[in-house]
Amino acid sequence: MPFRELTKRFFLGKSRDPLDPRVFHQLSLAAFLAWVGLGADGLSSSCYGPEEAFRALGTHTHLAIFLAAATAVTIIVISASYSQIIEFFPTGGGGYLVATRLLGEGAGLVSGAALVVDYALTVAMSVAAGVAALSSEPVARGVTPSTRLAVSVVVVVFLIVLNLRGMKESVQVLLPIFLVFLATHAALLAFGIGRHTAEIPRLAVDTVRETRDTWSALGGLGMIALLLKAFSMGGGTYTGIEAVSNGLQILREPRVKTGKRTMLYMAISLSVTAGGLLLCYLLADVHAVEGQTLNAVLANKLGREALGPGTAAAGFALVTLISEGALLFVAAQAGFLDGPRVLANMAIDSWVPHRFSLLSERLVTQNGILVMGLSAIGMLLFTGGVVSVIVVMYSINVFLTFSLSQLGMCVHWWQARQREPSWGRRFAISGFGLLLTSSILLVTVTLKFREGGWVTVVITGSFIALCVLCRRHYNSVRLLMKRADDVLTTLPKQKPSDSGVLRVAGAPVPRNTPTAVFLVSGFNGLGIHSLLQVQKYFPRYFTNAIFLSVGVLDSAKFKGASEVENLQKETEQDLNRYTEFAEGLGMHAEHYSAVGTDLLDEIVELCHKVKEKYDRPVFFTSKLIFPNENLANRLLHNQTPFAVQRRLQFEGLQTVILPIQVTI
Repeated sequence: MPFRELTKRFFLGKSRDPLDPRVFHQLSLAAFLAWVGLGADGLSSSCYGPEEAFRALGTHTHLAIFLAAATAVTIIVISASYSQIIEFFPTGGGGYLVATRLLGEGAGLVSGAALVVDYALTVAMSVAAGVAALSSEPVARGVTPSTRLAVSVVVVVFLIVLNLRGMKESVQVLLPIFLVFLATHAALLAFGIGRHTAEIPRLAVDTVRETRDTWSALGGLGMIALLLKAFSMGGGTYTGIEAVSNGLQILREPRVKTGKRTMLYMAISLSVTAGGLLLCYLLADVHAVEGQTLNAVLANKLGREALGPGTAAAGFALVTLISEGALLFVAAQAGFLDGPRVLANMAIDSWVPHRFSLLSERLVTQNGILVMGLSAIGMLLFTGGVVSVIVVMYSINVFLTFSLSQLGMCVHWWQARQREPSWGRRFAISGFGLLLTSSILLVTVTLKFREGGWVTVVITGSFIALCVLCRRHYNSVRLLMKRADDVLTTLPKQKPSDSGVLRVAGAPVPRNTPTAVFLVSGFNGLGIHSLLQVQKYFPRYFTNAIFLSVGVLDSAKFKGASEVENLQKETEQDLNRYTEFAEGLGMHAEHYSAVGTDLLDEIVELCHKVKEKYDRPVFFTSKLIFPNENLANRLLHNQTPFAVQRRLQFEGLQTVILPIQVTI
């Protein structure tokens, strides 16, 4: 085996067979693993979201009780709304698909662009926050910012490789971290709240008194404004909730049931953890300490109270904080799992290059994973890995997508009010979710626009502009191709006798007969044009016509065994139409097909099959040629014809590229 292949297998693992009926079960995630892979992003937000909210209260920490209740209710409402989205969109797609289907393509583009940028920021923020949390330990407090940034980049590279191996493998590797986080924080919350159970009546009385004092000092509007500010500053707590609805494709059947159960796990764990931490901050009288997070202060304080001063308390605090930092690395999985899927959905709709919908040998959207990872590295370098800056950039797009999704569902339930008996309850859930998410979005943009929010707006707006240009290009090419299809695919089929060449049915075909081999993709004008061009330039030379086609599995088709079977049938049907057309020209026609993820490898293997049967094959493929060939054209259209030509000619097989001129 070549060194390149050995290296590739070592890092990424063996190729998977997409035709294996067991592959979907092997790759899919049960509810618990989905909770780890997709829910970790939401749960990890408890490492920084509640802290930001509590800090925003300033000296009025008694309001944390109201903040904890509002946080728990918000999580439950948003989760309930996304459970409806899971039920309504069982094939996944999340905010992009919801906005596209219910609000139109423009809203879908905005939502999709916001999600792509958001998932890249998810990776950057989770990794940067994780490194910052780990470096706040006593043994690592001397680490310089440049070192933390370098470590963050290395962690992102590691996660890229891990995800290129496959989504299930990446989740299983990180499972122990998730379990340690749950165990340590369950103990932390149980002790932090449980030891003050007897003081709850007194706490309620004190809260009422202090709330009246705050009302008198700030006024009613002032206190409400303070609560809204703290509530919005803790908006990072709600990030990651959408991940399940977007990643339904990777869940085990029945996907809707698995998705709703995963959403339930996420809602319960996040609401309990985030709300519980806010209460613990208040009950334990936690105050900010330079160089430490509030969770670090809380863990150290409660550890000493529960275990006494000494090694045991320090050990518990250390394990708790390490699990927090490590869980933030797990949370980066949401960016790698869902970001490429959003890109793939947008590629299918021609908003981004089509190559982003293709799957690798490991049946993952490799190009999307690389884009997410490299974009995250760029964000880290741009911000210097400063978490406070990344959080602001991150939150804006999160709530923009949330708001569009809730608005779309409100529109749907209103339109369905005549035929859906429970529309009122469902509309109320989505409407309340819209009110919450849009309020947080408005306050966040208003307060944080100059502190880094403008960067998110610029990046997202620029990405939207590029998507529009990409879509315009594909539409222009599609229109030209449609005209060719309308003319060439409707040509009347001739009978062999009409072509002036008579063949004896069933007669053997000699091996040395000149054979034209056409590499085609579906039955379209390009394929027919190639056949007619060869007939024109090599009149009556080729008596055999062989058609080769590979059904490429992309993210749109790789959703189940039935989809793969349908792709095989469609590929065979298209090839049969080619052979019928060629036989009408008096040629002996055959076809060969395959289904796979790597077009180049599959097509080369089919070419070798033809070479084994015929001694004089000439392989023909077509390539769109633009007046001004540039980087954009090479990015938007695959370069497979050149790659095939190089590969086949190196192996001694004659290959000709037929140019198809395109004028846009």
